[in-house]
Amino acid sequence: MKLLKMWNQISLVKQIAIGLILGIVLAVSIPEVAKSLTIFGTLFVSSLKAVAPILVFFLVMASIVQHKKGQQTNMKSIIFLYLLGTFLAGAIAVVVSFLFPVTITLTESTEELTAPGNAIEVLKTLVLNMVDNPVNALVQANYIGILTWAIILGLALKNASDTTKTFISNFSDALAKMVGWIIKLAPLGIMGLVIGSITENGLKSLLDYVSLLALLIGTMLVVALIVNPLIVYINLRQNPYPLVFKCLRESGITAFFTRSSAANIPVNMELSKKLGLDKETYGISIPLGATINMAGAAITISVLTLAAVNTLGIQVDLPTAIILSVLAAVCACGASGVAGGSLLLIPLACSLFGIPNDVAMQVVAVGFVIGVLQDSFETALNSSTDVLFTATAEFRKRLKEGEQLSINRQLMDEEAVEKVVNS
Repeated sequence: MKLLKMWNQISLVKQIAIGLILGIVLAVSIPEVAKSLTIFGTLFVSSLKAVAPILVFFLVMASIVQHKKGQQTNMKSIIFLYLLGTFLAGAIAVVVSFLFPVTITLTESTEELTAPGNAIEVLKTLVLNMVDNPVNALVQANYIGILTWAIILGLALKNASDTTKTFISNFSDALAKMVGWIIKLAPLGIMGLVIGSITENGLKSLLDYVSLLALLIGTMLVVALIVNPLIVYINLRQNPYPLVFKCLRESGITAFFTRSSAANIPVNMELSKKLGLDKETYGISIPLGATINMAGAAITISVLTLAAVNTLGIQVDLPTAIILSVLAAVCACGASGVAGGSLLLIPLACSLFGIPNDVAMQVVAVGFVIGVLQDSFETALNSSTDVLFTATAEFRKRLKEGEQLSINRQLMDEEAVEKVVNS
């Protein structure tokens, strides 16, 4: 009990760091024995994925049912920040690809995968997902469908009895508490995921694509550490890095290892709660961000497309580059609704330059080879930005209302409360 008490007094981020280090040590020193511990990673990700759809459904519905007439939310500002961040990420990726052009060795075509034909098809899939059978949407974790039906049902229950509203709210709170219990297992889960990643994938297969990976990861770091903080600063006129690092540390790390925006929705909601954000807002913005806030996907689409362009010796003019930035942003917003995520949208972007589909699918195959790192960094950027922009919009609203707000003070207060709760 003493050991358990001491362990609980350590912050979750430090616990995860311990799990990370332990996973690396075990995977390198005793890989065959360590493989049996990968079950912890599978259980952790599966638990998050299992609870996320029903959590989103009830949390969104409860937010709308409890919403009082005349009470304003920040959804317009948050959606604007999501779209702005995604577009800027795509634009930065295009600029960086021009400054540091890379080529790739094309591999065998990935014939079993089917890519969407054009941007209209991507948007059509997005719209069809909105009217998916609600039960099927929950089972398949179709978050656009879940959000749509939760909003409709929430509006339909606006005039329900107080007893019904209380039940929905209590059920939502119970699900949130379950999420807290699951997140407590993050150190074990991260340890299992690290062991699985090292023992199964290794790093040898990535050596042939060092330049491409460096460009991808470097661009994502530029967006995470320069572009996003600049957006936060413009909105708040305060040092953005305490909030940026908080989101990267507590959301980005788990997203990096789970490689799933859906699995990270409960983590982001828990972080939003700790930051003292409005439940009615983050209950909708976080699952919505997992669908349309796709800066990492925009970078992946732009960089891999221009790598194919450079490999084939195709000349790119400025207007086409701008169109690629917009196309990457639009396609990235629909990436979560397409099997295979952002990689399967590369042929769509390649068609802008007249690259045939069979060659474009070879680029997709390259993407899957480097996916162990590319997808991890992409998900970490996407998911951590959901909380970052939600918090930015809310803090900006508080400042406009005349509240004396300091980001540093806010985070210090939150950490002090967390220590008390742990002890």
